[in-house]
Amino acid sequence: MSVPVGQMVAVVGHVLRQRLRGNARYPLVLMLEPLFRCNLACGGCGKIQHPAAVLRRHLSVEQCLAAVDECGAPVVSIPGGEPLLHPDIERIVEGIVARRKYLYLCTNALKLEEMLPRFRPSPYLAFSVHLDGPREEHDHAVCREGVYDVAVAAIKAARRAGFRVTTNSTLFTDADPVRYRRFFDEVMALGVEGMMISPGYPYAKAPDQDHFLPRRRSEALFRRILEAAPRRWRFNQSPVFLEFLKGAWDLECRPWGTPTYNLFGWQRPCYLLEEGYATTFRQLMEETDWDAYGRASGNPKCGNCMVHCGYEPAAVEATFGSLGGLLATARLVLFGPPADQGPTSVDPQPAARPSGASLPQLPILEQVA
Repeated sequence: MSVPVGQMVAVVGHVLRQRLRGNARYPLVLMLEPLFRCNLACGGCGKIQHPAAVLRRHLSVEQCLAAVDECGAPVVSIPGGEPLLHPDIERIVEGIVARRKYLYLCTNALKLEEMLPRFRPSPYLAFSVHLDGPREEHDHAVCREGVYDVAVAAIKAARRAGFRVTTNSTLFTDADPVRYRRFFDEVMALGVEGMMISPGYPYAKAPDQDHFLPRRRSEALFRRILEAAPRRWRFNQSPVFLEFLKGAWDLECRPWGTPTYNLFGWQRPCYLLEEGYATTFRQLMEETDWDAYGRASGNPKCGNCMVHCGYEPAAVEATFGSLGGLLATARLVLFGPPADQGPTSVDPQPAARPSGASLPQLPILEQVA
């Protein structure tokens, strides 16, 4: 398991407190976007397509820390844009760490090595470096040659300096399972704490609309990549989410588990869709029509989405929803997924599998990150 014990304890305690209070919807990870601008223009990104006036703006330190306090989630992720372009990113990080929140600062790493002296290693801070695959695939995804080598050098420098480092990989239709299995070995050899993987979400504003994965192709791809996954691969996400990616476990999106705060306020309904904003976190939770989102809603924007920000919270819910879920979690942690995962082809309309299902569909929590 690649997630710090302290983070596991913090998240489990948070979940149990929410359940004791009778809260059905609660946050686990705050997605804090202090700015949208970036020093890359990736073809699959819909975040940098805002007007120039918006891209020049950023949240203040005070706004960022107020959002952390208002939300109350035990984990904070700072995506973007490129967070290291924020003029006060060190102060934002310092304030979040001082609150003993587990922080993942997502970065393409172009500025990471030069900025390392501005940060202090902490068990609460991890740099989540964007690596979309081997050198050729990554540089193609970010639309610039040489970025992979810069990112790898920055990872090595951050590890030498004593920082926690994870990676974040988004896969598209051209992903070669054999090459990605070798890539996972190479990433682990860098000494990272864990890897995060997810299929790309089809942002309507993204310049490249041809390489997003539909749901069934995602499942087939991840089954091939993760088949008989070696124990040396450490993923910074819950094994039940990995089973979901393979089509071995059915989950329903829980967008409230990873609320997003950015320049415009609390984004409805999630990090991926932009359908209005709430002024306060309470308004977001109480006034959003959550039933209008997720695959079960029939919303076409959600039909092919399998991204971790909606489904990791569902994995936590499946784990803590019953004693059976907890026991199944322990079995999967200790022994891994069963060998008989079923046929390699997936029924395009499979019967629903409840979160309390028996083996081989095993819900598990390693931890949300």
